Amino acid sequence: MQQVYEVSQINEYLKLRFEEDEFLSDLLIRGEISNYKLYPSGHHYFSLKDAGGAIRCVMFKGNAFRLRFRPENGMKVIAGGRVSVFPRDGAYQLYCTSLTPDGVGDLHVAFEQLKARLQAEGLFAAERKKPLPRFPHRIAIITSSAGAALRDMLRILRKRYPLSEVKLLAVRVQGAEAPAEIAGAIRYANRYRVADLIITGRGGGSIEDLWAFNDERVAYAIAQSEIPVISAVGHEPDVTISDFVADLRAATPSNAAELAVPDQTELRQAIAAKQAMLLTLISRRLKQERQRVSALAQSRSLTDPNNYLNDRRMALDYTHRRLCAASAALLNTNRERFVRLASKLDAMSPLKVLSRGYSMALDEKGRLVKTIHAVSVGERLTVSLADGKAVTEVREVIE
Repeated sequence: MQQVYEVSQINEYLKLRFEEDEFLSDLLIRGEISNYKLYPSGHHYFSLKDAGGAIRCVMFKGNAFRLRFRPENGMKVIAGGRVSVFPRDGAYQLYCTSLTPDGVGDLHVAFEQLKARLQAEGLFAAERKKPLPRFPHRIAIITSSAGAALRDMLRILRKRYPLSEVKLLAVRVQGAEAPAEIAGAIRYANRYRVADLIITGRGGGSIEDLWAFNDERVAYAIAQSEIPVISAVGHEPDVTISDFVADLRAATPSNAAELAVPDQTELRQAIAAKQAMLLTLISRRLKQERQRVSALAQSRSLTDPNNYLNDRRMALDYTHRRLCAASAALLNTNRERFVRLASKLDAMSPLKVLSRGYSMALDEKGRLVKTIHAVSVGERLTVSLADGKAVTEVREVIE
């Protein structure tokens, strides 16, 4: 009678046979990523496919931690690992231990991915770039204390502008610890305001050697710096993320020192030119003032002061005559006007009427009596005549 097996027994058997096969224990498989998912556990699940088929893959958190780029759907990669069976599902899959982009290094892919992300966040925008101080008093150099780049920068800074005080914040510029040290030094320089300009960088090298300046921790530290930052990494063809984020990118560390400070020789020449221009302007002004003083010295006011006083006396006499004539004319005009008004007033005066035989009656309240209806029998009236007044009593009112 044929033996009957459980499903799990068959799956375990197949797993054992897969793992005993040396060919399947260490494979490199080329394919295109699809159905990529990153779980909260940190494990990566995806499929590799080509024109003829597909294989399921898993990369556990421990191996994924070493990835320097983010896998994406459609990315062509070479996956390394072993093929085995997952007993619960009875499906075989690739247990991936390494993953590299096909045809391009993983560092290059990581660089392009981080560059695109930071650019989308606005860290490369021109409007957030800070201007460099024209005459920096203190310069903080964040680099290795043992590198040739530091010696070159110090030599150029001393030669071009010895007035600047240079502070070295020594850090590692290569290795796993380098990004945290560089970012920490930038934050330290800002927190304690140790300088008004920062230069950070290192000499040239491979992309692995320069990788600390492609770290997002360094990029964010530069972007958040209130002190302007010059990035000086490698040689002229080398470009890092720090170069895009910094306020100014220098082709080399030596070029960073040249960009950071003015040249004292050029400053001396500029000062000498300004001094010569100032002396020319002063000489021209003195000449103009001398001519003005000479003209004043030859004027009649200074050569013969009496002439000036005589001119002023004549002007005063002329003004006096005009003032007297104007006063006389105004007085005569007002006198004639007064005579005319007095004549009119005399003609209208009630005394003038009384002198011709008329009289004027006032009641007891001193009001002028104009009609018989204003008086009553027995009322006392005051009658004004040309030469005096008479008090009468009304005996009778006749209409």
